[in-house]
Parts: sequence; C-alpha cells; structure tokens
Amino acid sequence: MYIIAGLGNPTKEYVGTRHNVGFAVIDTLAAKYNIDVEHRSKRAFIGKGMIAGQKVILAKPQTYMNLSGESLIGLVDYYKIDPASELIVVYDDVSLPVGQLRIRKKGSAGGHNGIKSIISHLKTEVFPRIKVGVGEKPKKYDLADYVLGHFTKAEQEKMTEGYEEACEAIEKILSGEIEAAMNRYNRKVHEKAEE
Repeated sequence: MYIIAGLGNPTKEYVGTRHNVGFAVIDTLAAKYNIDVEHRSKRAFIGKGMIAGQKVILAKPQTYMNLSGESLIGLVDYYKIDPASELIVVYDDVSLPVGQLRIRKKGSAGGHNGIKSIISHLKTEVFPRIKVGVGEKPKKYDLADYVLGHFTKAEQEKMTEGYEEACEAIEKILSGEIEAAMNRYNRKVHEKAEE
C-alpha cells in the first residue's frame, strides 16, 4: 500500500494558492480515479482506492503546511508504511518554473517548511517526492505573501497541465518506474531552460 500525500493549508482562503498545489494534485488524482477524499483520519482527509494496480491512500493533511509531519507520521505509523518505498509527497517549489515537475527519491527540505516538518517527524530524508513549480518569487515580494497568493489565468493553465503530469508521474512511480519518471520530467526543466 502507498500513501500519496499532497501538502497544503486547510480552510477556504487557501484554495487555489501556490502553497496548495499538493492538494490540487490530490484532487486531480481523486477525480481521475473516482476516489472520495472525505474521510478524516490522523488529522488529514484521506481516500482509499486503486491506481496503477496498487492500493493507495490519498491524503491531504489538515495541520497547516508547517506541521505536515504531525499528520503524516500518524498515517505512516497507522498503516505501517515504509517511507522510502511506499510514500510519495507532492508539494510546491518556488525554484521551478510554473507547472514544471522535479522528482526526487530523497533529499533535504530545501527551505520548505512542510518538508522540514515531515523529515523531523519521520526522522528520515529518504522518501520520494514530486515538486511542482509555482514560479520564482518576484523581487521585493515577501515569500509568505507570494506562496499564499493566487495564480494568474495564464499560470493557472500551465498549472493544470502540471497537475496532470504529476498524476502521470505518480502512476509511473506506483508501477515501479521512478527512474523513468525522473528521466522524463526532470529533463523537461533543462530543455525549457535551454530554449
């Protein structure tokens, strides 16, 4: 069984913000596979289903971003999940262009407070993650204001494409093809940069 966790902030005012792209990917996945993510467990909304022949739990922690680890450690312990091979975390990244993905098997928090909290609670940096680019913060912007802001219409179109690609990447990872997913989606960033 896999836990696929999208990070974000609960409550209506955060819907559609840059910081909530993890929730948006879970919503896209849930709609695609008809999984109802409405059940409350371990301070998260969760839904169970099948994707790419694997049993999955889709999770949207409700602890607020900076405390994401509190919810995830509860889910990981309860379902006896090995984070290194059975957890996928999806979250926003301000160092990537809008809608671009970067997939990693492990790594530091890179300044992301949600990931910092997860690493602290799981006591490991080894878990697959999918970063979804939300664009670089403009100069003179406060980072918190930027990530809690909304996308422009043009950005929203790119993000919708990014959410679909994140779902495809998750399907590949669930099929045991994380290397193929990394090769496909991580390369795209470099190709765009070179154009």
